Amino acid sequence: MTTTLDMITPSKMEVNIGIESQARQEDAAQLSRVLADTYTLYLQTHNFHWNVTGKRFVGLHNLLREQYTEMIEAIDEIAERIRALGFYTPATYTKLSQLTSLTETEEVPKSEEMVRILVDNTEKLIRTAREALQRAEAANDAVTADLLTERMEIHEKNAWMLRSILED
Repeated sequence: MTTTLDMITPSKMEVNIGIESQARQEDAAQLSRVLADTYTLYLQTHNFHWNVTGKRFVGLHNLLREQYTEMIEAIDEIAERIRALGFYTPATYTKLSQLTSLTETEEVPKSEEMVRILVDNTEKLIRTAREALQRAEAANDAVTADLLTERMEIHEKNAWMLRSILED
């Protein structure tokens, strides 16, 4: 069975930033999972932005644009952190789909179901980031920990906003 660690390829130059090689590899593996979940959620959010209909169209269309626009910037930050740790970033659909914990939706659901799916997947992403944060803190990797803390804060707010739409 292939593990996340097996999927992480080191870059050619040695990295000496005060974090042991094994710890950097584990952090990169955890960040790769966060990257895969973020990319999957980005695609799903963009898909729902394009395809939402109904009486909530304008509000959801605009909210989802804000969320996917923020995520595309975050994807770059996460990928660059993996590189700074000395590993190549997984960057194909195949690799990202193997790493993600999120559930994709093939059909175009009604707007309320879109929101439920996004809440569920956003919360899964938060849990993935929280696991990665614990790993980064154990390695004394403050930069990765800060990045993950920021990601969790943003996604927790996004999940709250989406959950609020479902309340009557």
